[in-house]
Amino acid sequence: MTKQAVRRVGLQFDDNALVPLLFGEHDMFLAQIEEELDIEIASRGNEVVIIGPKPKIVAAQAVFDVLWERLLKGLPVATEDVTAAINVVKSPMNQGSRDMAMAALKEPQVKLQTKNKQITPRTPTQAEYLEAIKNNALVFGLGPAGTGKTFLAVAQAVTMLQSGEVDRMILTRPAVEAGESLGFLPGTMQEKIDPYLRPIYDALNYMLPAEQLARRLADGTIEIAPLAFMRGRTLGSAVVILDEAQNTTPTQMKMALTRIGENSKMIITGDLSQTDLPHGQKSGLRDAVEVLKGGKDIAFVAFGDADVVRSRLVREIVAAYEKRDAANPNKYGKDTP
Repeated sequence: MTKQAVRRVGLQFDDNALVPLLFGEHDMFLAQIEEELDIEIASRGNEVVIIGPKPKIVAAQAVFDVLWERLLKGLPVATEDVTAAINVVKSPMNQGSRDMAMAALKEPQVKLQTKNKQITPRTPTQAEYLEAIKNNALVFGLGPAGTGKTFLAVAQAVTMLQSGEVDRMILTRPAVEAGESLGFLPGTMQEKIDPYLRPIYDALNYMLPAEQLARRLADGTIEIAPLAFMRGRTLGSAVVILDEAQNTTPTQMKMALTRIGENSKMIITGDLSQTDLPHGQKSGLRDAVEVLKGGKDIAFVAFGDADVVRSRLVREIVAAYEKRDAANPNKYGKDTP
C-alpha cells in the first residue's frame, strides 16, 4: 500500500449483536476488504479504524455502509455480498449508477425465499436478470462463469413452483463436454448423464429440503434431463431452464425454443466464449441471439466480469481470459459466428 497522503478514519457501530456478522468469522470480511481495497483496518470492540489514502477510505466506508444496512434490515452478509459491494465501489461506473447499485445491495427489490434462505441479487445485473424473468416468457442470461446465471434461474424457478405459478420445473443441459460421447461412457443412461447435470442438482440441494426434492423428482414436478430428452414434447405450465446453451447446435436450440407451451417460461443461460462444440460448428446460443434480438416478450441480460461473485480469484481469471480473447477474437476455441 502506498504511504502517500495516508489518513485514518474511525467508524463505530451501535449494535453489538450485529458487529460479529459485519466483521465475519475470525474477521474474514475485514481481511477481504483490506486486501481488495489495499488499505489497513484495525478493529476494537464495535469500532474499526481505516488507514489509507482518502479515495480508498471513502470506498471502504461505502462498503461498510452497505453491509451494515443489510444487517439492520435483517438481510444476510456473506462473502459474496462483501465481494459485490467491493466490486461496485471499484467499478468505473458513473456516480448515479453507483448510487443505484449501492441502494440495490442495501435493500434488493427482488427477494426469493427458498429452504428458509433469502436469496437476493448481489449486482445490478443480477437484479435486472430477475426482473427480466418475472416480466418475459423467454430470457437469455449471457456471460461468464460465477455470475449467478444458473443459480438465480433455479432460485426463481423454485419460487414459481412453490407459489403455484407453474406446475413443473424442467432443467436441462446439452450433453456435450470435452469431445466425449455418452454412448461410450460406462454405466446406465442415468449414470452417464448425471455428471453433466450435477451443477443443477447442487443448486436444487441448496434451495430445497432433501425430502421435498426427492419427492418432486419422483413425481415429476421437477425434471432434470439432457436436452435430447426434450424432443417431441410441448411443455405447458412449466418453467424450463436450458443451461450451458453455448453447447447447443442451431438445430437443438430451435428444438428447445419450440417446446414452450401455454403459461410457461424458458430461461436460457450460457457463455458464448466457452463452447465445447467441434471447431467450426456455430453455437445455437449465438444463432438464437442473432435471430431473436428485439423479439416481443424476449429479454437478453448480459453479465460481465464485474458480476462475478464467487471470489476475487475467479474474477481475475475471467478478466484475464476476456482480455486474451478480445486481443485474439478468432482463436482459442471461440465458436464461429
